Amino acid sequence: MSMLSRLPPSCPATLPVVRRPDFPMPAGACDSHFQIVGPHERYLMVATRNYTPPPATEADGLAMHDALGIERGVVVQISVYGTDNRCMLASLRAHPQRLRGIAVVSQDVTDRDLEALAGDGVRGVRINTQLGGDISMEAMERLARRIAPLGWHIEVLMDVRALAAVGSRIARLPVEVVFEHMGWAHTPSGPGEPGFQVLIALMRDRRAWVKLSGPYLFSAEGAPYRDVRPFAHALLEAAPERCVWGTDWPHVSVAGPMIQTEDMLAILPDWAGEGALRDQVLVHNPARLYGFPPVARAE
Repeated sequence: MSMLSRLPPSCPATLPVVRRPDFPMPAGACDSHFQIVGPHERYLMVATRNYTPPPATEADGLAMHDALGIERGVVVQISVYGTDNRCMLASLRAHPQRLRGIAVVSQDVTDRDLEALAGDGVRGVRINTQLGGDISMEAMERLARRIAPLGWHIEVLMDVRALAAVGSRIARLPVEVVFEHMGWAHTPSGPGEPGFQVLIALMRDRRAWVKLSGPYLFSAEGAPYRDVRPFAHALLEAAPERCVWGTDWPHVSVAGPMIQTEDMLAILPDWAGEGALRDQVLVHNPARLYGFPPVARAE
């Protein structure tokens, strides 16, 4: 096998936003899940990465937000940088009122390092078990105890089917847990799948949050992802105050034709309806979860 054949596959570039939402975006609308990549000459990727993303810079991400009427964002540390959070932190420092962050840290991170991350706008740590990563429950419990004094949460990318075996231990963590991409729901099984029902119970018990994001990751269909709709409705019905929304820009897990980012926003009215619930998901829930200033609710 040649060296070139072992290189991580490259991801397609993102597409520009070509249309604004069909509904009025509320003040303080937040993209609770997007990532920043590059410039490549400044931030080196780990050799063990699963893919090679094209540059998706801070300027590109904020331009995407401006085009969609999004005023706030949460930068999630991308896996290709491992525990090197410098790219994400540079954006937080440049836009402290507009952005918050989710970091990836090692088990031996110092308390001083954690406090410095908090000062830069980090509000949680990410654990990725879906894309080749792994962490034991014991390690997650140790990390949770470390970050609890900061008021942080743990953010998890995992297959929800694994949750049935560890849900009781997650419920006992001293911090709350945020599940990315609706728990990577298993659409063939439907919302009655045991792991998804554990997720629902954790949300009702105020132990978990969910990001209504990345439907293309687990849908068997294209936009508007009708096979994902029952899962979104189940989550919003169970605990509407525990749901946030994100673009998952720049869509690094797309292997085929690149999606339109605005499609991620266009499906929200179908999931959350009009008015108060949609604004709760876009504005008020993320403000509470990530520590943004509260925005007055529309009468």
